[in-house]
Amino acid sequence: MTQTTVYTGKIWTSVADDDWVEAFAVADGRIIATGALHEVEDQVGTPHETIIIDKGIVTPGLIDGHLHLSLGGTQLAHELALDPTDDAETILAKVREWTSRLKPGEWVIGGIIGSGVLPMLNNVEFLEKLDEASHGHPVLLRDDTMHNRQVNTTALEAMGITADSSDPEGGTYVRDDQGRLTGALWELACAVAEGVAAGSHVDPQERQVKALQTALEHLSALGITTVQDAATMLPHFEGLSTLEESGELDMRVIASMPIRPFIEDGTVGEELFAAGMEFESEHVKPRFAKFVLDGVPTTHTTALLNPYKCNHSSHDPNFRGELYWTLDDLVAALRRCAELGLDAKLHATGDASVRQALDAAEIVRQDAGGGPAMQIAHMSFISEQDLPRFAELSVAADACPFMWFPSPLTEGVGAFVADETMANIWPFKDLLASGAVVAGGSDWPVGLPVLNPWLGIEGMVTRQAAADSANSSDSYGDRTVNINQAITLPQAMAAFTRESAKALGIADETGTIEPGKSADFIALDRNIFTGDIKDVHNTQVSRRWVAGQGS
Repeated sequence: MTQTTVYTGKIWTSVADDDWVEAFAVADGRIIATGALHEVEDQVGTPHETIIIDKGIVTPGLIDGHLHLSLGGTQLAHELALDPTDDAETILAKVREWTSRLKPGEWVIGGIIGSGVLPMLNNVEFLEKLDEASHGHPVLLRDDTMHNRQVNTTALEAMGITADSSDPEGGTYVRDDQGRLTGALWELACAVAEGVAAGSHVDPQERQVKALQTALEHLSALGITTVQDAATMLPHFEGLSTLEESGELDMRVIASMPIRPFIEDGTVGEELFAAGMEFESEHVKPRFAKFVLDGVPTTHTTALLNPYKCNHSSHDPNFRGELYWTLDDLVAALRRCAELGLDAKLHATGDASVRQALDAAEIVRQDAGGGPAMQIAHMSFISEQDLPRFAELSVAADACPFMWFPSPLTEGVGAFVADETMANIWPFKDLLASGAVVAGGSDWPVGLPVLNPWLGIEGMVTRQAAADSANSSDSYGDRTVNINQAITLPQAMAAFTRESAKALGIADETGTIEPGKSADFIALDRNIFTGDIKDVHNTQVSRRWVAGQGS
């Protein structure tokens, strides 16, 4: 006989912003009834078990709609940890200490370097100091956008790169005014370094599985029950499959597979799509193609409508960045995704790239079938005239990274992007008012090396850094970021539950506590809806259930 369990307490269902129930029942991993306790117990009959959750509240499990499982887990399990506020001397000291743990020839791999710090390292003087600190080990350090790297001379030699080497397509080996390599790598130049470094690992499969285990354990403790992996490569699929077969994967993973060469080396495009489909399982769902329409502001690779700020004497005052795709190519690729049964996740950090994504959506929506479901990731900057187009074209706004208000990343972006553009950053309130789906994500480990969804949820409401959090400092004070776009706590929670489920195409399966859905829910140590909003980041998850199984 199937065991039915009734849970009772203060339960926020996420069916609507103010929808609360007293109880719900679970059988065979699914929710079969909700309502008042006596109604639910009458409906399920006997026998059943009743579990009283008398502290805090119950909510649906959190859905992180944009993160990088392998990158984040590898950073936690294997790599040198840098804080984005670390200055050059601190970075050098940490590299020097880390080398004492390594075997001869082993790579120093780590991060993250803050966007405000990275430009100051881009010179041959720092390269020489990094060479000295690394004691002959090759070094690869990632920045907080994950689009750029800093390497040392030994790493450049391992990559086969000299001052005469041509830049790879879509990337840059950065040189100074005298043509000397500085060790900075931009965009797809990073894939060369990542590929060589990955080739040095003694047991890459074991390393990958350990990284994924570490990431999943970390996410589970935070109350996350579903994630969208924002760039799933073949080794990631292989590691996830290992965990699935061993019964260690208790989280739904929606995979997004790069359609073009990515900052991680490996198979991409239709070859990856075909291989990825072979790994579909109970928890692993290869559903999205990943597009990168532009880069990041700190290397002038974001595509903007307004020119970048002038940062040096040779700067073109009219430079607005460049799009990586033509509109025709993008439309053709989206149509191909629809033919293959894949949806589309599009990285677009500038208002010009967001417009291109929406223009492409407008074209494919006229096709029979309407083209693929689409998400625009990051969309930090959106032209006012483009705001209503998200809802009109059924394009989800993938709101990430988390709102670390303010943060070293935000500060770094502001040094390059026009003030009038920065003033309208992350227009969540206007998007919601237009009827758009605003889905929550972290982009972990981008931005900050820590992951706390409750800090992100709080930030969407306060639009400022939490007073006692790792990303706060005295210099930020009470400063807010575009406070006019603050949203409510129920709206922020919806972004990480039902709205993310909509964006991922799994709203029929999860995201709310209602009959027919998977029993994915969490118990919190407090009622975040009645407490101080500035204390939400301290929320702790008492217990987590996925398909009715508690952990």
